[in-house]
Amino acid sequence: MIEAVGLTKRYGSTVAVDDLSFTVKPGRVTGFLGPNGAGKSTTMRMMLGLDRPTAGKVLFDGKPYTDLKNPLRTVGALVDAKWVHPNRSAYAHLKWMARSNDIPVKRVDEVLETVGLSSVAKRRAGGFSLGMSQRLGIATALLGDPGILMFDEPVNGLDPEGIHWIRRFMQRLAAEGRTVLVSSHLLSEMAQTAEELVVVGRGRLITQCSTEEFVNSATAAAVTVRTPQAERLREVLGARGFAVAPPDPSQPDTLSVSDATTEQVGELAAEQGFVLHELSAQRGSLEEAFMRMTGQDVEYRTGSPDEQPGEQLAATTN
Repeated sequence: MIEAVGLTKRYGSTVAVDDLSFTVKPGRVTGFLGPNGAGKSTTMRMMLGLDRPTAGKVLFDGKPYTDLKNPLRTVGALVDAKWVHPNRSAYAHLKWMARSNDIPVKRVDEVLETVGLSSVAKRRAGGFSLGMSQRLGIATALLGDPGILMFDEPVNGLDPEGIHWIRRFMQRLAAEGRTVLVSSHLLSEMAQTAEELVVVGRGRLITQCSTEEFVNSATAAAVTVRTPQAERLREVLGARGFAVAPPDPSQPDTLSVSDATTEQVGELAAEQGFVLHELSAQRGSLEEAFMRMTGQDVEYRTGSPDEQPGEQLAATTN
């Protein structure tokens, strides 16, 4: 388990992380989200002892990272995929890391196989693509078979097959009872990967909850219903107090009912004898919820895509 308590980082008068507290529990993938400049990378660096916090602490299974005798056996982390001597081979890098943490050297071949780098194990890491470097970083995180894993933007540079692989892999690690924390700006990917979210803005905690709770709390529920009697059903729903969105001329047989459940709409349709061809709940996206919850905490604000460039410039300079 990871426990962050009152974590704070100041650079002169700038507060990058502000009294941040959260808990990451084992058995699930926890997404660490926030706009650019929210303090995510600074937080992860402080957690790993790479930056000294101004105040607060982080505990890994009850101990600070700096107190761990062989840290890779407890915490595996991918923070900077290019943090490898460019003239070292992937195998040599992992062998050096293994020996520095009292890990059997045979483990090197195992993690190279796991991440798909066995065939390039003797190549210099400086010649690796970003995707290959990411895989090497993941191999380093796995080297000590740790119970806690932290990944900062793990899918950067990966192709679709690699993204699918890392998603399934992180979920499998969590299913084994490990603690998995993942920071990513790809919200569509996080929606498929993370069960729990820690959301920050301007260095402060916005919320910690399940992904489902986060989406449901920030987006309106709606029901899509398709029927050849759409206009008549619209009248009936309106008479019962339901809000029905204006019709889409391209889909005259489809209605969108706000703040309703499929049970409510379905029972009313059955009661009135309507024929339904579709009845489905429409859940908001993680991206919509994220924009709504963090909109005031973005570092740089852009104009609407419908605005002219001059209007956007005026909006940012006034």
